[in-house]
Amino acid sequence: MVTYSEYLKSILSQILESHEHLKEIQDKPGDLELIRKELLKINGFLKVISNKIEDKKIPHSDFKPLKSKFKNYLENYYFEQEIETMAPLYQDDVHRVKNMRLKILESLEDNKMMEDVKELIDKI
Repeated sequence: MVTYSEYLKSILSQILESHEHLKEIQDKPGDLELIRKELLKINGFLKVISNKIEDKKIPHSDFKPLKSKFKNYLENYYFEQEIETMAPLYQDDVHRVKNMRLKILESLEDNKMMEDVKELIDKI
């Protein structure tokens, strides 16, 4: 049986993996769909942690502030609609694709959120 900590660690690892994929995208025509898929994965994992993982079941003191950062991100950043609007018109415009990808990365790295994810994984 998987413990709560192992479950959390696997989800956090998948968030970091998708974050790395976003960083590695080369901003070519058609990459907007890759960006959208990675963003949807990250948002899904953030929602799972925010809604399903209870603070008291994770003994690490760093978890509660990180969970708060996840909720803040989900409340304040919503790129899916912007990507849907942008895709038909600008999916082959590498400059707009790059700008969108960089804005998403910037939002994920806001308040050291990705650094905190890495640190928590190391502590679990």
